[in-house]
Amino acid sequence: MTKFEIGVGMLATVFCFAAGAQTINVMILDQAGAQTVLQAATENAEQRNAPSAIAVVDPAGDLLAFQRMDDVRPASADLAIEKARTAARLQRSTAEIEDSINQGRTAFVTAGIPVLRGGMPIRVNDAVVGAVGIAGLSKETDAEIANTAAAALSPSPMRAQRR
Repeated sequence: MTKFEIGVGMLATVFCFAAGAQTINVMILDQAGAQTVLQAATENAEQRNAPSAIAVVDPAGDLLAFQRMDDVRPASADLAIEKARTAARLQRSTAEIEDSINQGRTAFVTAGIPVLRGGMPIRVNDAVVGAVGIAGLSKETDAEIANTAAAALSPSPMRAQRR
């Protein structure tokens, strides 16, 4: 057996052992779950007579569902997406981040992330599976709608995915 053959055999063995150790089960928000959150947000906004832009994202902050209700300011669309993305990636509400800034944690201001109320992570069994962002009339209303929408999801619209 040559050194090359031994090297190839050792390399193949290492890759076989490593492959099994590199996967985990992750719960993610699927399209049905995203639509459930979007519907809950829309209904809550309508009840409040608060036209809103509503964004639902996966844990990485990628857009899954979006709705811009009538009479929403044009900038609200981008704000809703960015609020959701921030909540998903930092795994906490944008209200918490805004409060941190107001209490002197000004480093967030220079981080290049939106820090406006209205973004809320969606959790299932304490794991962040996505987030929702609301932009509409006021920061208080945005946060309340986001809280309601994030809480509307049950574990049934989730699926396990190997990564």
